[in-house]
Amino acid sequence: MTKRFSGRRLLVTGGAGFLGSHLCERLLEEGAEVLCVDNYFTGRRANIAHLLNNPHFDVMRHDVTFPLFVEVDGIFNFACPASPVHYQTDPVATTKVSVIGAINMLGLAKRLKCKILQASTSEVYGDPSVHPQTEEYWGNVNTIGPRACYDEGKRCAETLFFDYYRQHKMAIKVMRIFNTYGPRMHPNDGRVVSNFIVQALKGEPITIYGDGQQSRSFCYVDDLIEGALRLMNTGNDVIGPINIGNPVEFTVKDLALTVIKLTGSKSELVNKPLPTDDPRQRCPDISKAQKILDWKPTVQLEEGLLKTIAYFDNLLRGAAA
Repeated sequence: MTKRFSGRRLLVTGGAGFLGSHLCERLLEEGAEVLCVDNYFTGRRANIAHLLNNPHFDVMRHDVTFPLFVEVDGIFNFACPASPVHYQTDPVATTKVSVIGAINMLGLAKRLKCKILQASTSEVYGDPSVHPQTEEYWGNVNTIGPRACYDEGKRCAETLFFDYYRQHKMAIKVMRIFNTYGPRMHPNDGRVVSNFIVQALKGEPITIYGDGQQSRSFCYVDDLIEGALRLMNTGNDVIGPINIGNPVEFTVKDLALTVIKLTGSKSELVNKPLPTDDPRQRCPDISKAQKILDWKPTVQLEEGLLKTIAYFDNLLRGAAA
């Protein structure tokens, strides 16, 4: 099997986070040397502990809102808290990491004349009035709401990437990530998959915000990372934005019932008020990813949930020991 990134030294910002740690792992498998940068605001050392003995893996504690001076052949910019619980804890810092972090990483890529991939988000679409969401949709975002630090920060980062592309002819890639789940999610990140699994394993009531009929599409982390690798491996004529996510929709209530079934839990469902600006529907149109990257998700929801449940079960047993 050909290793797509053999011999290349690649920087992953946010590399100790949920997605970043999986990306570091896959890049090492693909023959790359990896520099993982994280300030551990939401990233965890435990996520990368199994990689520390790899001679091709380096770790640096650094906040990307400050300039970084390293020599690499490509950059994956994944640094940013991605769950409402975390990004609303310090909304000013969230905007800073999206905007100033993007400026610093783009400046580094400009100096090095290397490719840079931005991990953007489906949150740029806000509470969408178009369904499913195509990359041409401009979004429906509340610029002053409690989620705006993340939504608008990521939108501004996309603006910066495209302005650097137009002004400096840089090799940029922009991927819009839809709901992703899997092992190494933070147990207290407030996201629906981790919430439901942890509550079910503890036998606690499962909290559904709203009536549970709002829909989401859930992409397993391995599929998401494969999409990122394929996008990074394209020529300079492919810049995006490209949606990476699973186009199969489930209601939040259906997800809760599936988690109860797979865990064998006796948890009951409890409804609470819907948070401000929480989108009613979120589903990607992945036509571009299929055509340009020959990519589509392959892991079915129950298969991915079983792997995620096993991870959280081990985590909770370890915490209780």
